[in-house]
Amino acid sequence: MNLRHVNDWLSFSDALTAEAFQQLSHEGYTLVVNHRPDEEGGNYLTHSQEKVLADQQSMDYIYMPFTYDSLSWEQVYTFNRQAKSGKKVVAHCRSGSRSVGIFFLHDLNEGLIDEKTFREYCRQYNADAEPALAWYARQQQCSPVAQVQAFYEPISGSLQYVIADPENQRCAIIDPVLDFNRQTGAVSYHQAQNLLDFIQSRQWQVAWILDTHPHADHFSAAAWLAEQTGAPMGIGEKIEDVQTLWKALYHLPDLSAPKLIWDRLFKDSDVFYVGNLRGEVMYSPGHTLASVTYHIGNCAFVHDTLFMPDSGTARTDFPGGSADALWETLQRLLTLPEETRLFTGHDYRPGGREVCYESTLREQRDINPFLRHQDRASFSAMRAQRDKQLPLPELMLMALQVNINGGKLPLPESDGHRYLKIPLNRF
Repeated sequence: MNLRHVNDWLSFSDALTAEAFQQLSHEGYTLVVNHRPDEEGGNYLTHSQEKVLADQQSMDYIYMPFTYDSLSWEQVYTFNRQAKSGKKVVAHCRSGSRSVGIFFLHDLNEGLIDEKTFREYCRQYNADAEPALAWYARQQQCSPVAQVQAFYEPISGSLQYVIADPENQRCAIIDPVLDFNRQTGAVSYHQAQNLLDFIQSRQWQVAWILDTHPHADHFSAAAWLAEQTGAPMGIGEKIEDVQTLWKALYHLPDLSAPKLIWDRLFKDSDVFYVGNLRGEVMYSPGHTLASVTYHIGNCAFVHDTLFMPDSGTARTDFPGGSADALWETLQRLLTLPEETRLFTGHDYRPGGREVCYESTLREQRDINPFLRHQDRASFSAMRAQRDKQLPLPELMLMALQVNINGGKLPLPESDGHRYLKIPLNRF
């Protein structure tokens, strides 16, 4: 084992032996990341054998095999998060060269280093820079095309989305719905299973399960889908503020902290990838404190922030909502590139028209009554007048206690059954 130390929390190595795991544990390493595909062959441990050895030493283990023919930006950014997770990490491949390359490719893509510095780092850690730089050059010439499939849930008028990089067979699920029968209290997974069936028919793998905000009109299926797929769950970091508001209303003092529920709490301008599709998070307050927009490729998933151009915008009268904040969010969204495809989270089919969910920035500017010929003051006045006429969503008091917990249903009580809480005389 030839360890190359980057800092106190990250090292690179060539292929590990069985004896190396005990040594690594003794030196305080808590996570092993294996970048070497088993298919390379040779007299090396398989990833299954390494997993057993890591378990024996109480170390976490991640198998992330790649070559420069199969590498995606999603893998680059995922490894970067793992390497900076707060654990003491050793990453290895056959020689250690690819592990060095995938780590510094992140900084190269973010503009934190240039190609000269990339080569210097590779030389410092005994890695060949050229295969990684050749891969990087190929990526600069590629423009992955996003494929979007919408799924309409008619009871709440909700839109759920699957966005994919078909070339890499990777996708993300956005704002999935968990079926809830308000008359009987029955929970089922038909909507979420439809998403999975579609994804499986394309032989895609789920990279992310994303909620734009904690929903008030339907239950989130994020937790159930995470259990089915093993994919990480993400939401905006301000969910902590929403939790603070609502766990007091529900009297849920033992509600888990967001970092224990979601795998990623996104900050404004955070970058993530779906295959080679670049995603950027835009903090979008106004409808809720925690609302975010996912700008992935040439698509922006705006959920309640903007409806279709004939339907206005989200309401702002929920706890933590703000018409002024929503106005600022809308102005920021309107600075996106003209070719950006906007996908809403609800469509209530005004006049009984067919379901619509995709619009353009130009359509929103020209047609949406809450944007056309408005300024901050007139928008806020129009929004306040409209919100006074709106009833609370029928499922709000049932759904939010689930959605501030990532879509996880309440734990069974002593009789084996689950129960929802309804705060009385609070609204």
